[in-house]
Amino acid sequence: MENDRINGYCRREGTFIKRQLNDREKAIELILKESIREKSMVLGIDGLSRSGKSTFSQMLAEVYKENSMPYEIIHMDDHIVPKERRYQTGYEEWYEYYSLQWDVSYLKKNLFNRLKDADRIELDSVNQSVTYKIPRPGIVVIEGVFLQRPEWKGSFDKLIYLDCPKEKRFARESEEARKNISKFQMRYWKAEDYYLNHISPLEKADWIIRQY
Repeated sequence: MENDRINGYCRREGTFIKRQLNDREKAIELILKESIREKSMVLGIDGLSRSGKSTFSQMLAEVYKENSMPYEIIHMDDHIVPKERRYQTGYEEWYEYYSLQWDVSYLKKNLFNRLKDADRIELDSVNQSVTYKIPRPGIVVIEGVFLQRPEWKGSFDKLIYLDCPKEKRFARESEEARKNISKFQMRYWKAEDYYLNHISPLEKADWIIRQY
C-alpha cells in the first residue's frame, strides 16, 4: 500500500507512526481523519505553559462542529486546587506546581478512570462543580500541562504534544508577569525541566507539533 506522507512521516496500513508537524492546519486535517476513522476517541493535548494548547483545542472544536462530530473539551486548568493547597506548603516551588497544582489522584479516580464508561462526569473546580457530557460515539479532548505524568498513563487513545521554545512562551506572558522572572525560574521552569527530563513527553506523544 502506498504511503500517505505528511512532512516526511508516514501512515502505513492505517497505523500511525509518530510524526512531527510544522503546520497546525495540516495537523488538524490529520487528526480529523483519525477521529472519523475511530469514531470514539480520548485525545490529549499536552504541552508546557503558553504553548498554544487552548487555541489548538478551540481550532479542533470548530472543525468537529463543522463536520457534525460530537465532542467535549476539558481544560485541566479549570480543575486546579485552591491556592492555599499549592502555595507556601513547605515544598519547593517547582514541586508545588508540578505535583500540587492539581489533585492528581482525584482526577485519576473521577475523570480518567471513568472516561470509557461514564455518560456524564462531574468535577470540582475552584469555584463550582462542572459537569461534562461524554459523547458516545464522539471525541473527548483534554488539554493541559503535564498530561503524560505516570499516574495518568493509559488514559488517552492519542496524544499530541505542542513543542514551543521557552523564549516564545515567555514572550506570550503579560508584561506584568514577566517582571517576576524569579517565579518562572524557581516555580515553572524547574517543573518543566523535570517533566521534560524525567517523563520525556516528546518521545511518548503520538504527534508533535513544532512551533518556532
